[in-house]
Formats: sequence, C-alpha cells, structure tokens
Amino acid sequence: MLFWFVATAVLTVSWVFKDPKFDYRLLAVGAVLPDVIDWPTGWRMMHSVVASIVSLAVVMLLTLGRKPSRKLLLGLPLGTFLHLVFDGAFTNAEMFWWPLGGWEFSTDALPVVARGWWNAPLEVVGAFSLWRWWVRRRAAA
Repeated sequence: MLFWFVATAVLTVSWVFKDPKFDYRLLAVGAVLPDVIDWPTGWRMMHSVVASIVSLAVVMLLTLGRKPSRKLLLGLPLGTFLHLVFDGAFTNAEMFWWPLGGWEFSTDALPVVARGWWNAPLEVVGAFSLWRWWVRRRAAA
C-alpha cells in the first residue's frame, strides 16, 4: 500500500492547513514509514501512537527556534499519525498502545495485511485522488 496512505495524508494536510508552500515529501515518507519498518522486521512499534508522539516530541525539541526546519520536519510525524488513522491501527489496542500495555510486540497481522484484497480498491482510490489533487494544484498555480 502506497497510494492510499500518501493520498490520505496529502489530502488531509492540504485541506486542514491550506498552505500552498507546504512540502509534502516528508509527509509522504511518514505516511508509509510504519509499514516500511514494521512489515519486514515483524515489529509493531511504528503502529503505536506512542511512536508517533515520541517522533513529534523529538522534532519539536530539535527544531526549537528554527521555524523553517520545524515546518519541513513536522511532515514526518504528521504522516505517521495519519497512517495510524487511515490504516485503522486503533482497532488493535495491543498494537496501538504499545509499550504502555507491556514491552512485547503484538503478534497480530498488520492492518494492511489483515485487510487482504480490500487493499486493491483503496490503492485505486488513492492513486486517483493523488492525480486529481495534483491536477487541481497545477491549475491553481
């Protein structure tokens, strides 16, 4: 899953912030980062809200007094938060609240794996949505 997560993150941030100068690159990276880390490793760390909160705190602390850097780097934790929302990670309490319920990783399948074939239509919707967003953004420029 690539287009679904990137599209939902980009569309959400562009709708909420309405900032034509927002750099969407790190947002896109953050939107796919939880699956990129957790799928091959077998961990479920990045599907935890705690990981997104920690990454947000790190960005905020590292960019104290540096507003342009902060604006750029905030895309990463925003993307991870939005991944959790649009992946439905909150439906698995053990995974979502790790490590607050214990240090062992959940053995459940990642939400993207558990969805199975439903990922195909979501990818199509994501690709189409990104294309429409891009066309509208280019027309407005």
